[in-house]
Amino acid sequence: MEIEIKETRERIILPLKALNLLSEILKAMSQGKPISIVPLATEVTTQSAAEILGCSRPYLVKLLGEGGIEYTKVGKHRRIKYEDVMDYKQKMKKEQKQ
Repeated sequence: MEIEIKETRERIILPLKALNLLSEILKAMSQGKPISIVPLATEVTTQSAAEILGCSRPYLVKLLGEGGIEYTKVGKHRRIKYEDVMDYKQKMKKEQKQ
């Protein structure tokens, strides 16, 4: 899909997926929802993952130890793929609805 930037008259071609994503972002922003764009391969700390999930860091560490979410160790520190955190969050939401 081709769009034109009003101020510069520049025309760019966007894939429909990108346009749909932009639409969702603008919709969420108009509702005052916070937006975060993170590459899927990004790894987060246990503290960040706990904040995303809305739980304590000790609870998350216990969850990791039980195999609830995959992680890797970098020295003494655990790193969790952002994608895995979000997958777990969606899984928990589905279970709560049932």
